[in-house]
Amino acid sequence: MNKCMTATEARKKFYDVIDAARRPGVSVIITHEGLPKVVVMSYEEFEGWQETFDIMSDPVESREILKALKNSKKEKSIPWEQVKKELKL
Repeated sequence: MNKCMTATEARKKFYDVIDAARRPGVSVIITHEGLPKVVVMSYEEFEGWQETFDIMSDPVESREILKALKNSKKEKSIPWEQVKKELKL
């Protein structure tokens, strides 16, 4: 869920912005002169975006992910109960 506020409002309520943005899935869009200028999000969410960007910008990793996705459609999964039985859990 995104929240949106002006830069003036964000300045007045800075700690509220931090509090809102620290929640997973919540980001705060800050506008200036009617246009979106920045987004505030939790550090954990930022790290996730960075990692995704790094992976997607690496052609080798991207190919490996696509290859794994294609192979996963061909492979059959084993029911959890069967795995437990085979491993004697």
